[in-house]
Amino acid sequence: MKILVMVAIGGAIGAVARQQSNQLIMRIWGGEFPIGTIFVNIFGSFIMGLLFELFTSKITISYEWRTLIFTGVLASFTTFSSFALDVALLTERNEYFSAAIYIGGSVILSIGFLFLGLWAMRGVLS
Repeated sequence: MKILVMVAIGGAIGAVARQQSNQLIMRIWGGEFPIGTIFVNIFGSFIMGLLFELFTSKITISYEWRTLIFTGVLASFTTFSSFALDVALLTERNEYFSAAIYIGGSVILSIGFLFLGLWAMRGVLS
C-alpha cells in the first residue's frame, strides 16, 4: 500500500508539473506546434538520466523514494523518459536488436493503435 501512495503522490506532482510546463512553453512560443510536449519529453528524459545515474552510482535511496521519483513524478511528467531509459538500458547491455524492436514497436504500434482507436470510436459515434 505504501508504494501505491508514493506513486500516487509522485504522479500528482508530475502531472501538475507537466501541465504547468506545457502551458508556460506554449505561452512563450505560441503557435499550433506541440513544442510544450517536446520540451517536457526532452527535459524529463534528461532529468531521468541524471537521477538514474546519481542513484545507481553515488546516492542510495529507498525503493519507495525511487518509485515516487521515477514511476510517480517523472513517468507522469513524461512517459517518454521511461521509454528513453528502457532504450538506454537495452543498448548499454549491447541488446541493439531488442532496442530497435522496442523503439519501432513502441512508436509505430502506439501511433498505429491511436489511429485505430480514433477510427473505432468514430465508427461507434457515427
